[in-house]
Amino acid sequence: MAKNSRLVYSTDSGRMCPDCGEPAHVGPCAKISTVPSGDGIVRIKRETKGRKGAGVSLVEGVQLAEKELSTLAKRLKQVCGSGGALKNGVIEIQGDHREKLKAELEKQGFKVKLAGG
Repeated sequence: MAKNSRLVYSTDSGRMCPDCGEPAHVGPCAKISTVPSGDGIVRIKRETKGRKGAGVSLVEGVQLAEKELSTLAKRLKQVCGSGGALKNGVIEIQGDHREKLKAELEKQGFKVKLAGG
């Protein structure tokens, strides 16, 4: 039987942060990097799966922190004149706007590839 070494509560300091092991703190853990890792290439693809035929453009692999990613998503939605969302680090833009998105992201200095067909 393996021993679970993750401490969740200490009688000295109370609840422990599950990410860093320090006493619990408010907000996200500062010791964990909020910038996702990847190969540095932003990929744009069109997807209709699970959307009843309505297509969305997905922007994946943007290596920015959550706040900057949210600002970028807002800017991309404005450029396309369309709605969208930010889900799990992936920007979703309603409709097929791959070329507009590619042009805007390259203008902002990202290395971009169109993925899929």
